[in-house]
Amino acid sequence: MTAPARFEAAPTAGLGADPSAGFSLAEQAATLDRDLQAAPPMEIIAAARAHLPAGRLAVVSSFGTEAAPLLYLVAQVDPALPVLFVDTGWLFPETLTYRDAIVARLGLTDVRSLTATPAALAAEDPDRELWMTDADACCRLRKVVPLRRALEPFAGWINGRKRYHGGERAALPVVEVDGARLKFNPFANVAPDELGRIFAAADLPRHPLEAQGYRSVGCLPCTSKTRPGEDIRSGRWRGKAKTECGIHFSEQG
Repeated sequence: MTAPARFEAAPTAGLGADPSAGFSLAEQAATLDRDLQAAPPMEIIAAARAHLPAGRLAVVSSFGTEAAPLLYLVAQVDPALPVLFVDTGWLFPETLTYRDAIVARLGLTDVRSLTATPAALAAEDPDRELWMTDADACCRLRKVVPLRRALEPFAGWINGRKRYHGGERAALPVVEVDGARLKFNPFANVAPDELGRIFAAADLPRHPLEAQGYRSVGCLPCTSKTRPGEDIRSGRWRGKAKTECGIHFSEQG
């Protein structure tokens, strides 16, 4: 499998051999964001890995409809990078099957499934009906808290958000500060046709629900098919003002 040239890595940019010495987190993020603004995604991933101490970088993936290209490039840089996958207990069975197929296809060796603790579920959602009455609370219980807990040992993380998703993502930086760590958005300035090219060039399988009209896939109760002409994320939390699950918000919201 060969990625298009747009996705190939070049020499990494950054703050030097000991990138954090003498620089605040905000200064590191600003410098990396400036240096990597026009970098191809694989270079951004490689720069994140080079910038942070060994073992302190993680990747977060939903294994959704657009996940495979990012995971493919991650595997080219380092297939042993930890990949954190939040299993809410409400995912489509097709997503779990797709996750297993992508992991096997790309040779990812450290994929970690995250779940809410049984005690938290029993206390906050004993009847599994929280999604109906308070979707934000359900996302916090089943996604935000488990991911925040799993990210504690890491100094930075990579995710697959893109500016063309719109909403809060339209002004997405390439590198930003997320609490006590750096967050890398290597696909921030990637366009949909570029994703299509990497899917084709690397012969990556598509999420099985995409062919049924689901352009963005989250939890089963809160995901619907996308109608013609709608934005890619229009099927998420349809009919609600909610547009994000919350994992990309700071602790202060």
